[in-house]
Amino acid sequence: MSRLRSLVERWLAPIHAAPVRISRFGDVGSGQRRHVRIEVLRPEGAVVILFFRHDDGTWHVFPQQRERISMGVGKAAE
Repeated sequence: MSRLRSLVERWLAPIHAAPVRISRFGDVGSGQRRHVRIEVLRPEGAVVILFFRHDDGTWHVFPQQRERISMGVGKAAE
């Protein structure tokens, strides 16, 4: 079972009467981050969650933060 599939089952708990479907997928932004839109149709209405793939290969419900340039302060050699 894929990691994404196990996350979908954990977050959405699909049942046979309400199967899960991928309603959209692609890359976002100039960083080309992979995302997948998962949808489950239930009697109460549709439940939709976006999953984002991070650089380490894991999937999350939040996009990966971009690395930012940072500066540090150190003691100069004398």
